Amino acid sequence: MTLRRAFYLSFGALSLALLAGCQQEEPTREDSASADSKRLRVAMLQPPRSGLNPLTDDAFKLSRWRTAETLVRLDDDNDPQPFLATDWAQVDERTWRFEIRDNVTFHDGTPLTVEQVVTALTAATHATPRPRILDGVKMTIEADGDHAVQVRTETPDPLVPNRLSSPQLAIMAAKAYGEDGRVNPIEAGTGPFVLKEINGTQSARLDRYDDYWGERAELAGIDADYVPDGTARAAALRTGTAEVVEAVPVSQVALIDPELVHEVPMPRTNTLYLNTERGVFNDPAMRAAAREALDREAIVRTVYEGRADEAKGLLGPALAWADGLRSPVEGRPDAADPNGASITLGTFTDRAELPEVAVLLEQQLEAAGFDVHQEVRQYAHIESDMLSGQFDAFILSRATMLDSGDPVAYMYSDFACEGSFNIAQLCDPAVDEALARAADLPTGPERRQAIINAEAAILKTDAAVPMLHERVIQGEAARVANTVRDPRERELITEHTRLDGAAQ
Repeated sequence: MTLRRAFYLSFGALSLALLAGCQQEEPTREDSASADSKRLRVAMLQPPRSGLNPLTDDAFKLSRWRTAETLVRLDDDNDPQPFLATDWAQVDERTWRFEIRDNVTFHDGTPLTVEQVVTALTAATHATPRPRILDGVKMTIEADGDHAVQVRTETPDPLVPNRLSSPQLAIMAAKAYGEDGRVNPIEAGTGPFVLKEINGTQSARLDRYDDYWGERAELAGIDADYVPDGTARAAALRTGTAEVVEAVPVSQVALIDPELVHEVPMPRTNTLYLNTERGVFNDPAMRAAAREALDREAIVRTVYEGRADEAKGLLGPALAWADGLRSPVEGRPDAADPNGASITLGTFTDRAELPEVAVLLEQQLEAAGFDVHQEVRQYAHIESDMLSGQFDAFILSRATMLDSGDPVAYMYSDFACEGSFNIAQLCDPAVDEALARAADLPTGPERRQAIINAEAAILKTDAAVPMLHERVIQGEAARVANTVRDPRERELITEHTRLDGAAQ
């Protein structure tokens, strides 16, 4: 039994009691007594940070509840598909034209118009801070007749449709946008559920929107509670307090009916970054020695209790296409003998598993002949040293797809000479050339192959040694059907989600 599991077992009963106490203080929901009212209770991982302002990370909650919608959505291969826009075309290298869907109304009853699309997207470009999806992108939007908008970028950008799929670029009703730059999402979206109440950092309530442009939702509504404590979320699933639960902790899974937990591969890779600029790992042969010392199976089995995937590359099973395009990496140097070489290994405490990974990795590296010294701090206190190359090696859990659903931005940030998150201090012309080639291609099979070629160029340097790909565990009561188990964490409840049978 891990220390983490022992901690959660010790405090599980207390967390359940606290959760029950909080719920007793909530007002009785008027729908609960109605036999034909089927409302879904959801335990969310984190409370909102900005009052559910869709121009912030809170947008992902609105997306997962299907109250706010975007012009474009992504399929399982992260290719753009129609949503509030029915079609689009590239007019020239910097201009895209999007046709807007007819007969759509916002939750306040006003119609979706070209003018409102322009207003919503322009508000996003002027927001402070800007949505992440627009980092480094200068974009202007204008009407093109009564049924389309044109989106222009300062430089050519083949990912414009992907960018417009970001939940942070949802199209909201005119009344949502205040003069202070904030956006109020209450009764302002276009989705199958209308947001009716925001109760601070405690809960939110949504009802079915009967005038939805698509299929009428099966559920009568959604009651979302924010439950940051993982033990309490697991208890909510066990006791029937919630029918859908985000992110059940690994330590709690053994206490839950296996039929109620579902593992979802995440686009997140735990990677050992090696400092290529100075120190021991400036030598490619020493980087090769560290790579060969790594025992992925032991880390997955002991730290993650088997609930993670051993890494074959930087991109994991959340990108279903990656493994089928991958070939063995060739041209790596032979490993040198570490012969007692002293290295400093860093990581942070904010993700509970990483210090445990560091302990196990230290043992593996020392067995190979390295002399390892650890530094483990909170992320806020270690980030600047990490980015400035103060460590020989660093363990990081890193999202490999940013908001566009495309991994090129992550690869460029982490491994290009000018990358802003280049922990390995890597500057390799072959890597930069491969990344530039991938970035210039439109979405589709050719771009995906170029991305895998760029991955191979990065792995050939041994600047990064991918260890494992994380999974998130989603809890669902037996009577819940048709939720979405989304690696991108954009979707959860849809118009097709339903509750079968009586409540527990």
